[in-house]
Amino acid sequence: MIELKDIREAAERLKVVLADTPFAYGPFLSQMCGMSVFLKKENLQIIGSFKLRGAFNRVATLSQRDRERGVITASAGNHAQGVAFAARYFGIKSFIAMPDATPLLKVNATRDMGAKVLLHGLNYDEAYLYAENYCREHDLSFIHPFADDGVIAGQGTLALEMLAAAPDLDAILVPVGGGGLISGIAVGAKAINPKIKIIGINASGANSARNSFIAKKPVNSASVRTIADGIAVRDCSPLTLEYILKYVDEMIEVDDEEIASAILFLIEKQKLVVEGAGAVGVAALMHKKSGLKQKSKVGVILSGGNIDVTMLSVIIEKGLVKASRKMNLVVTLIDKPGSLQKLSASLSSAKANIVQIDYDRTAISLDYGDAYVSVSLETKGAEHQEEIRSRLKEDNFIFSEA
Repeated sequence: MIELKDIREAAERLKVVLADTPFAYGPFLSQMCGMSVFLKKENLQIIGSFKLRGAFNRVATLSQRDRERGVITASAGNHAQGVAFAARYFGIKSFIAMPDATPLLKVNATRDMGAKVLLHGLNYDEAYLYAENYCREHDLSFIHPFADDGVIAGQGTLALEMLAAAPDLDAILVPVGGGGLISGIAVGAKAINPKIKIIGINASGANSARNSFIAKKPVNSASVRTIADGIAVRDCSPLTLEYILKYVDEMIEVDDEEIASAILFLIEKQKLVVEGAGAVGVAALMHKKSGLKQKSKVGVILSGGNIDVTMLSVIIEKGLVKASRKMNLVVTLIDKPGSLQKLSASLSSAKANIVQIDYDRTAISLDYGDAYVSVSLETKGAEHQEEIRSRLKEDNFIFSEA
């Protein structure tokens, strides 16, 4: 197992490439939670993720012969970019196995760094098995994304930076997929401040690490499904579990709805674009999952910002609906001139702003002579939406909410 000195040595190696990411007070989140919350913005790291730390440290410690063979890894995206960046820095070839469903943003970013991308499998674990076989067949050096002491030491450099900026932290909230990040953070933080609490956050759709923490032995999942693709790991690593059981105080989970609300909160209140994996710590605080006391001083790692724009648009859309700032209605009208104008007048009188409208008179469920109008409205909250419902009922419109 690594020690604090290994993390400090990794920090020295990383000086040549790392961006000095902010560790800044989050006023809105602090007020919401009744705590002093500081955000480590690794979404602003060079490759948009903390993964550069572990990948670069591991490649930097390879022997010259192992580097010359070339490197390979499996990754859902961020570690891939870390390995590709490190390989380009040292002038060696790199191969990255990624799941078929990896966001195009991450695939293209990895290719742009000169790596050969091998798309294979439904999830990280299937891509990993493919990478292992490819590694043996082509005599490459394998850079594991989390179950590797060199990688873990690199990730642990985050703890040094956070505690240098705020030595009196009561707790650090850490996203957990395979467990490399929390292993490094926990070793470094506990060595500097043994009283600090290390809390891991799993996505509920990929919670093998939490289940293993509770069972105190590796417990693999049958499958994974979460919008937090960066921590969508199916199987538990015995190596990282050993670190987790020794150093981590608590493991909790958040679901996709909670993660999505945290992503939207960070965009609106903190002006930060953060991917699902990077938002889980904020989700845990927003939804009061952490169990931390009021007035605690808490560090939260925003581990990455490489979110697919298509996913981001869906999250924003759903978030607006959930926050009662958007309303989707299906109104049944008599299909004759003037009907749509009357609906528009009714909505206008309720001060509802129409942002999208669709007219359908061919649906099989319709009576002859009727039409469906699907309308999306910009609204000002739950009270305003209730006013719109009341107005439509007063004007005798038949409608449902989509």
